[in-house]
Amino acid sequence: MPSFLAHLLPEQFSPLLALVLILCSAITSMITAALGAGGGVMLLAIMALSMPTAAIIPVHGMVQLGSNANRALMTWRYINLRVIAWFLPGVIVGAWLASRLLVNLPLASIQLSIAFFILLLCWGPAIPKVATGPVGTLLASTLTSFLSLFVGATGPLVAAFIKQQQSSQRMQTVATFAAAMTLQHAPKALAFGAAGFVFHDWLPLIACMILAGAAGTWLGLNILSRISDRHFTRLFNVVLTLLAIRLAWQAITSWYA
Repeated sequence: MPSFLAHLLPEQFSPLLALVLILCSAITSMITAALGAGGGVMLLAIMALSMPTAAIIPVHGMVQLGSNANRALMTWRYINLRVIAWFLPGVIVGAWLASRLLVNLPLASIQLSIAFFILLLCWGPAIPKVATGPVGTLLASTLTSFLSLFVGATGPLVAAFIKQQQSSQRMQTVATFAAAMTLQHAPKALAFGAAGFVFHDWLPLIACMILAGAAGTWLGLNILSRISDRHFTRLFNVVLTLLAIRLAWQAITSWYA
C-alpha cells in the first residue's frame, strides 16, 4: 500500500505519513459527527505538524469540504432548510466582500472576539429569537464567511450559533451545522485555486482522506444516535469551550511572541 501511494503523492511526501493522515481523517470525522464539532481543528493541528506550510490550509479546506458534505448527506432529513436558505446568501456576500477587501485584520483581536462569543453562546443566557431568525442568520453567515477567509477559525462560532438556534436538538444541530459549513468551505476552494495552489498534486490524498472521513462520519453518527439531547448539549458545550480557550491562548501568545 505505501509503495502504491508513493506514485500518487507529491514528491518527497512519505506514503506512511499519508496513511497516518488518512487514519486521522477518519478519527476526527468520527469525533465531529458524534460531538458536533472539534474534529476539524484537531485534524488541522495534526496536518500542521506534518505537511508543507503552503499546502496545509488548502488541503485541509478541501478535506473539510468533503467531510461536511458527507455529514450533511448522511443527515439530510434533519437539516433545517429555512436556516440554510438564509445562510447561503450570507456566504456569497461574505466571500465576495472578502475577495474585494484585501485588508490586514488584527488576527489576535479577531480570535479573542470569536472566543468570547463562543463562550457567550455556550454558557450565557439564551439570545433573543430575533437574533437567531432569518435576519440574524443572514448577518451571522455574512460575518463568519467574511472572516473565515482571513482567520479560518469561525466554525466553532457557527456551531455555537446553530446550537442555540436549534434549541440544542442534537441531530438538527449536527445536520444543519454540516450543511452550513459545506457552503462556507466551498468558496475557499475556489479562492485557493484562483490564487495558484496546485490541487492536482494533492488530489489522491484529499480523495482518500475524504473517503476515510465518510467512514468515520458514519461511525460517529451511530454514536450520536445513542446520546441523549441533554448529554449531547453538555459535551458540545465542553468541546466548543475548549476550542474557544485554544483560540484565546493563540491570540494571547501571539502578542508576546
